[in-house]
Amino acid sequence: MRLGIISGKGGTGKTTIAVSIAELEKASIRVDADVDASNMYLYYDGWDIDKEYFFGNDIASVDKDLCIECGKCNEVCRFDAINMGDVNPLKCEGCGACTLVCPNEAIGLVEQKTAEIYTTEIPNGKIFRADMEIGGDGSGLLVSRLRKKAEKYETNSNLTILDGSPGIGCPVIASITNNDKVLIVTEPTKSGLEDFIRVFKLAEHFNISALACINKYDINEEVTNEVEEYCKDKEIPLVGKIPYDEMVVKSINDLKPIIYYENSKANHAIREMWKEIKENYVNMREEF
Repeated sequence: MRLGIISGKGGTGKTTIAVSIAELEKASIRVDADVDASNMYLYYDGWDIDKEYFFGNDIASVDKDLCIECGKCNEVCRFDAINMGDVNPLKCEGCGACTLVCPNEAIGLVEQKTAEIYTTEIPNGKIFRADMEIGGDGSGLLVSRLRKKAEKYETNSNLTILDGSPGIGCPVIASITNNDKVLIVTEPTKSGLEDFIRVFKLAEHFNISALACINKYDINEEVTNEVEEYCKDKEIPLVGKIPYDEMVVKSINDLKPIIYYENSKANHAIREMWKEIKENYVNMREEF
């Protein structure tokens, strides 16, 4: 069973929920697909057992011995990434236009390392995550590579929890494809509602079955009602409504999943939500 947890915008609480569900079910495979801001591993005392380099887009490289500084590369570059043979790697898109116009064939394209991919062992499983280079591109290809590594260990796993990137871009598409379900976490704000609609349409486009959760539902019950009406209209199961809870801030500061705070309202709401999901919307193995 693969469950992706996504949101249309950042800051809705999806990592808090992803970590909580993973802990409740003792999921042995956890994929932090939010590669631009990986933070799931911070909740655990673990150790890295594998590391590999990830190379994203190619960038231009100039052989200074061949460059005659004619300026033709300057003229053709639409990203202002090259100037008389000097390349700005943060601007170069690897399009290769400069290589075509160089009269001395002094420019080539070389692989650019954009991230390191880690397999981190934790007491009850593994976390797969990426550490981006400064200015690196958090591409869908990187997320796909991360998931490919995790798949090798899924044979003996009952549940894979995938913490996706916010938004609707390529990393999110790579996060949701080939999942059994996605849980969309939203918040009761106007932007939260609009972004919820966008990411639901994305899941719908790829024929991925979606569930919905409203986090901090009681901070704006008017918009909460709008989210509920949209879910009803589109037949999206609303499986959870989590109240605003200041103890979540303490949980984040302590780097301790919220389900371990007995007096937390969010803790109890997340437990009820997961019970609802297990009983009605997922096919778990018998041991669950």
